[in-house]
Amino acid sequence: MTLKDLEQHLLELSPSEKVQVIQLLAQSLGSNWQGIEKTPRVCGGEARIAKTRIPIWVLVEARRLGYSNADILTSYPTIAATDLANAWTYAEAHPDEIELAIERNEVA
Repeated sequence: MTLKDLEQHLLELSPSEKVQVIQLLAQSLGSNWQGIEKTPRVCGGEARIAKTRIPIWVLVEARRLGYSNADILTSYPTIAATDLANAWTYAEAHPDEIELAIERNEVA
């Protein structure tokens, strides 16, 4: 996809989608993701919901197994809907990282 193609797609987005794109781009320029932390020796250094020990890959895997956002929020009462939104955004921006984490943590 060329920059010109991307520009056309961006212009077709709704205002709220444009805000999400701006947030994603701003976050991707730095290592600071809103609501997401990576700390050596905490959850193996994997990306996780801030101030928890809930890795993003666990949430992604739960969603793949058919859990809805409501199910996940019920299972993890210490997180909020905004935490899930941040997790999904992070996972979409770092698919290779998440896939690798899932592979590393699979039970044989």
